[in-house]
Amino acid sequence: MSFYQNKVVWITGASSGIGEALAIELVRQGAKIIVSSRREEELKRVAQQTGDVAKVRTLVLDLEKPESFEMAVNNAIASFGQVDIMIHNGGISQRSKVIDTLPAVQRKVMEVDYFSYIELTRLLLPHFQQRQTGHFVVISSVMGKIGTPMRSAYAAAKHALHGFFDCLRAEIWPFNAKVTIITPGYIRTNVSRNAMTATGAALNEEGKNIGSGYAPDKTAKQILRAVEKGKYEKYVGKPVSKERMAIWLMRFFPTVAINIFKKAVPE
Repeated sequence: MSFYQNKVVWITGASSGIGEALAIELVRQGAKIIVSSRREEELKRVAQQTGDVAKVRTLVLDLEKPESFEMAVNNAIASFGQVDIMIHNGGISQRSKVIDTLPAVQRKVMEVDYFSYIELTRLLLPHFQQRQTGHFVVISSVMGKIGTPMRSAYAAAKHALHGFFDCLRAEIWPFNAKVTIITPGYIRTNVSRNAMTATGAALNEEGKNIGSGYAPDKTAKQILRAVEKGKYEKYVGKPVSKERMAIWLMRFFPTVAINIFKKAVPE
């Protein structure tokens, strides 16, 4: 029997990309899921894509509206009577130099990619504590381990997630709750196309490494294996890749890594 059989999993950012792939794979493995994003029609489409809409509940959620989070958590729990696993996957990226980037863009990225995660976590924690079990899965990024040009807000938010959830992991072990942080490499999603520019407008360009990135369905399988094994942190993506090498270089040969990053700054 699958580890996920009859488990209830709440996924944010579930209307496309990794979130959509996770929804489909979780239902295939027997889970019941709650899918959240701002786009209700896309959530309904994802529910159909899973092939078993009876196992899916849609819950519209805007990560820029924290005043709606308490109700969202209550509705998520009420959907199937419990939440076993919460997958934080919603977010937005950014592509611009620091000198050009409006403060509003920096703040929006932090609000969506960091503050929404910690507030939803805080609100769901009493449920996990009451049930003496639970698992937070955080979809971070390689940018949570390194910092490269044109991604200052995004890298800052992802680094912050690692710090917060490492602390949380130590706090929640007494009631058998867990944290798994996922650091994806390049995945074939719209993350670059939807990224904000310096003014907050959408980039509307596919990153040069995204097209050759790892498939979302394979990514979802890797993530779910890591969660099942209770991994603290897991890189997912191509086993041999320059982004994985960048993490290794930054850890053991930071001067080499930083000199490489310097060459990536656009004119």
